[in-house]
Amino acid sequence: MMLTFLIALPFLAGAFIILLPAKKTRLIEAAVAVVALAELFLALSLLPQVLAEGRVEASQIFAIDVFGMFLMLVIALVGFFVSLYSVGYLRAEVAKGIIGARRVRQYFALFELFLFAMYLAVGTVNPVVMWIAIEATTLSTAFLISYYNKPSATEAAWKYIILNSLGLLLGLLGTLLFLALPEAKSGVSDWETLRAAATSFHPLAVKIAFVFVLVGYGTKVGLAPLHAWLPDAHSKAPSPISALLSGVLLNVALFAVLRFKGVADLALGDAVFTGQLLIFFGMLSLAIASLIIFVQKNYKRLLAYSSIEHMGIMALGFGFGGLGAYAALLHMLYHALAKSLLFLSAGNIFLRYSSTKLKNISGVLSALPVTGVLFFGGFLMIAGMPPFGIFTSKFLLLSAGIGAHPWVTGVALFLIALVFFGFFKHVTALAFGKPAETIEIGESRNPLTILPLVALALLIVFLSWRFPASLEMLIRLAAEQLILNS
Repeated sequence: MMLTFLIALPFLAGAFIILLPAKKTRLIEAAVAVVALAELFLALSLLPQVLAEGRVEASQIFAIDVFGMFLMLVIALVGFFVSLYSVGYLRAEVAKGIIGARRVRQYFALFELFLFAMYLAVGTVNPVVMWIAIEATTLSTAFLISYYNKPSATEAAWKYIILNSLGLLLGLLGTLLFLALPEAKSGVSDWETLRAAATSFHPLAVKIAFVFVLVGYGTKVGLAPLHAWLPDAHSKAPSPISALLSGVLLNVALFAVLRFKGVADLALGDAVFTGQLLIFFGMLSLAIASLIIFVQKNYKRLLAYSSIEHMGIMALGFGFGGLGAYAALLHMLYHALAKSLLFLSAGNIFLRYSSTKLKNISGVLSALPVTGVLFFGGFLMIAGMPPFGIFTSKFLLLSAGIGAHPWVTGVALFLIALVFFGFFKHVTALAFGKPAETIEIGESRNPLTILPLVALALLIVFLSWRFPASLEMLIRLAAEQLILNS
């Protein structure tokens, strides 16, 4: 019951917001905040039961295991902070005359439907329902990417729709191939059925099906060379939506790939084939991000290419397997939180400077003292500087690969260093220096544009220094599940 309500609540909230008059802005904001808090409470309440039982079933379609619970917790955490920040962000845009009350209602209705689709994707045991849910994220976010109705935003939205829809079409083909492999058709399509029958699958058919799945869902993950939509979409969407796209949606798509990877590994008898493919796409993503990041002229595109880098790092970890899978899950959590902090801080910078071009931004630490510190701190977090958690996850991940894949690990370390120098070059130019005389000095008087960021930064620091035992157990069990499935 709790799981069903957790999945359905954002959908109900979206329907409620659509039915409200546009002028009821404060009621809409209150509903968004209450739903975000309720979702976080439900996810945390569900955690002990999943840890104790390993799997919680709500129906034949809805059930959650430790891996799904981990993703659901990530969605709830990031969704909570982004929801609160969105209220303050849109208030600032209304005050500047950029949008009106009708646009606020539209934003929050689509926002809740976006969250609903992601909760549905990780809360279902049916591969087809999961595909439908991930496709639904494309439809709901396309309108949010083109939210400002500028030609460049509309172009980014169309690119997002076309590339992701084509990719997910391939993903659907791979899904249907997997579902056609069991000799005994029970009429029920779920992960348990596929895993139970996996040893009877024809190896060649499994390899072909997994390639379709990886290419299809990999487009949504943003793995190179399937990443073309990602920089445009992240740079044109409102900053809170960019935080959800980068911090959560990419992980949900990777979740889908890993579900099929578990089935494929059981069918093939080992994880060599799927692991090598993930390592290949991970290295390619790292290489492209490390080169392109040097020439970026837009700080939101800079963050987007950083996301491509980190999804490549996660792909490497899951490709390495063993300790690498544990490190990749740990990296997924830290990246989701740190990248959300960076995109939300970028939202404050945009509200003050009215530009996303790096050449128009300087002296952020002087103009926005708190936001500047959080943005620069977020850079240190995402770059993997000690003592922050991404340093730990990167260290563990590279340690997992150094034995079996020494050359891959060495090149990956070099590329990660390149990304750091490219990122550092742009961030220092943005943070330091003297702001233009026309730029107002001091943080916004709207507390909702800064308090969620401070709370999120404190959470990241806390998780870097003192990791909760229940969360550590959840990640360990999820990693063991992924390894056992292979």
